[in-house]
Amino acid sequence: MATEYDLIILNGIVVTATDVEELDIAIRDEKVIKVVPRGSLNDSTAAKTIDAQGGYVMPGGVDAHVHLDEPALFGKGCAADDYETGSRSAACGGTTTMITFAPQTKTEDSLLNTLRATHAKATDACYIDYSFHLLVSNPSSTALSEFKILREEGISSLKIYMTYEALQLHDGQILDVLLEARKQEITTMVHAENGRVIDWMTAQLENRKMFEPKYHATSHPPMAEIEATYRAISLSEFIDVPILIVHVSTPAAAQHIKQAQDRGLPIYAETCPQYLFLTKKDLDQPGFEGAKCVCSPPPRESEQDHEGIWNGLANGTFTILSSDHCPFRYEDNVKGKKTCITNEYPVGHFKYIPNGCPGIETRLALAMSAERLDLKKFVELTSTNPAKLYGLWPRKGGILEGESDADINIWYPPGQMKEYSLRNEMLHHNVDYTPYEGRMMKQWPRYTILRGELIWDKENGGLLGKKGKGKFVKRGASSLAASRNPGDWKIPL
Repeated sequence: MATEYDLIILNGIVVTATDVEELDIAIRDEKVIKVVPRGSLNDSTAAKTIDAQGGYVMPGGVDAHVHLDEPALFGKGCAADDYETGSRSAACGGTTTMITFAPQTKTEDSLLNTLRATHAKATDACYIDYSFHLLVSNPSSTALSEFKILREEGISSLKIYMTYEALQLHDGQILDVLLEARKQEITTMVHAENGRVIDWMTAQLENRKMFEPKYHATSHPPMAEIEATYRAISLSEFIDVPILIVHVSTPAAAQHIKQAQDRGLPIYAETCPQYLFLTKKDLDQPGFEGAKCVCSPPPRESEQDHEGIWNGLANGTFTILSSDHCPFRYEDNVKGKKTCITNEYPVGHFKYIPNGCPGIETRLALAMSAERLDLKKFVELTSTNPAKLYGLWPRKGGILEGESDADINIWYPPGQMKEYSLRNEMLHHNVDYTPYEGRMMKQWPRYTILRGELIWDKENGGLLGKKGKGKFVKRGASSLAASRNPGDWKIPL
């Protein structure tokens, strides 16, 4: 007798961005086929059945901010994770789709060569599905003319920087990018920090012989982020084009974003776990230890800053919660964090510490374990909204009959998982530390399913997925972000 379905999931509490219900799910040919009241599938046949035992059943995580296998754009340090190890880590933490960066260098005229090179790195290497944001550092006339081709290739987002000499665009270049992005319905991500302020602060610290890792936070004052956020919003409003401010760390910057949103502007925002769980004190550790938590923007002053970011997640200021997974090995003086340790700087120089922290595997479990977010809000921030914002909806980010890929996380029933201390040895990235070492955790995905295939079973084999299962997903225009006044941009007269 032939089976009706490839997989059925019974006895779960299905949580989406809009509902929490006791439902059963049937999957066939990689798609969600039925979502029906509990018990409705008891007489159905399937190649495999999972009993969720009252656990939460959610759409697979969508991590829209991931750095993998990137060149040394800042002079020192290369990403520790490639597409194989990074996607493996993602799968084990419940992320089923990731959007990584395809970084154009200042010396490149074209974006299409960058896209081709990044495809070559990812093809047949990934455990989960993936797409790319183009990182534009040279908006030449050639690059701008290629935005239309990017859309045809299934790329509907890009990223620009307001800091870092290797990547920074001045305001005129930003306007060029935003104008063409408006024409092609591309969503632009903005790293909003004032590069000149950071350079000035760095010089002040160097003049005072302050080089330790803790001074990285000092060199990136909140004011640099607050000012750049306001300026990015102003440029976006002038062109009437949607933007997303990435990795927001300060409540004051979040307030600028909220005020813009309240005025009806298409301004979106992202934050990350490091701004919910780490503080400036984590950089102030003996010797070079603080370098493990060096990222930009840096973790801020105190738990009071955390509260401001949690509030922004709850009230809708933040559209998405991403990892900003940017991994460097700590015990590595060739490509990792310790490249900046020299005879002249025995405890390193904050200016040259490779910027970034690993986090793709811990993003979902950290947020779930904190028990600060409503379950529907958790799904919205970590799966549904990134899918909608970046043109993946409803294929990704939902559990819709006949429309959604069968990408699903099944969590433990409430209170069933024994609280445990997080250790790096539990993780599957190619990094020798986690900045969240020792943090007490209350949840972790029990099962993760990618397009109907079980790729993670925490208690029975761990990682079950295979390298190459993940496929490139073409994306359309955002279903969240749009200009307020469609049509060609008109010069204000």
